[in-house]
Amino acid sequence: MFAHEKLPGLPRQRLLDAIEPVLRAHGLVGVEIVWRTDGQGRVLYVTLESADAAEPGLAPGAEGVTLEVCSRVSRDLSTAFDVHELFDGHYRLEVGSPGLDRRLYTPGDYQRFRGKLAKLKLASPIAGQAVITGKLAGVDAEGRVLLESDDVRRAEPPSSKSPNSPPHSNGTEAPDTGAATCAIAFDQIRSGQLVVDWGGMGFSPLQSGQRTARPRQRAGRRSAARGRQ
Repeated sequence: MFAHEKLPGLPRQRLLDAIEPVLRAHGLVGVEIVWRTDGQGRVLYVTLESADAAEPGLAPGAEGVTLEVCSRVSRDLSTAFDVHELFDGHYRLEVGSPGLDRRLYTPGDYQRFRGKLAKLKLASPIAGQAVITGKLAGVDAEGRVLLESDDVRRAEPPSSKSPNSPPHSNGTEAPDTGAATCAIAFDQIRSGQLVVDWGGMGFSPLQSGQRTARPRQRAGRRSAARGRQ
């Protein structure tokens, strides 16, 4: 149900059984669910999105996982947890979308967000690069993640490729863009996440010497909707 779970000390299956009908009723699927303790006490953190969303955290043809949606889901989940008596004592429930810089957990994520910019951390470097950024190009028949990346092309020494030389062992040259298309085994990806394409969203690139403001929250993340205290 969730691509990423951390539920130490909780009755996992009972918890998921309580969550599943609530998400189904709202037309949502789970992305992350984490049980942890912070400075304010115990908190169950849940991120949600539409199952068929082509945009991170958004539902096609709708407003997406808005604060209002999060509030309704949080209320319904809190009621379900109370009915099933899943928690003893005080806890917080925080519900949100995974944000524009959504983490990628499954091969299905890499396929669904085809055409989006992503950053991958690799277990084994490609062309000397352990971290590469590029445009997702889906998943091939062998389950490898395809990424069109200028990082790989820049990493290759100028003398390592001649007009008659074969394609790079980890990819081929993408037509028109000049980027290398890397085919990366899924188990070689330590972590992956989408990258906010500010230029594609119509924002002008930074001029030399300018700095971006450091956001207090992850880009695109909705403010949390709280459950019972």
